[in-house]
Amino acid sequence: MTAEQPTAEQPTPEQPTQTYEQAREELAEVVRRLEAGGLTLEESLALWERGEELARLCQHWLDRARERLAAATPGEPQA
Repeated sequence: MTAEQPTAEQPTPEQPTQTYEQAREELAEVVRRLEAGGLTLEESLALWERGEELARLCQHWLDRARERLAAATPGEPQA
């Protein structure tokens, strides 16, 4: 998977359009569809790309939550 520059159609992680829960649920559905098979190569690639995008979005939300927790617990060692 190559890194692509965000376009007007692709929101950046700084401006997510989905909540963590929405992105996680959609990612789970993408995985279910890929595992079920029966897709064309193009359909599979499109789903894979969407899955990668959703995984990045989920990671963004998790990173932000980790930062907020670290900021809220002064004195705790940071990893």
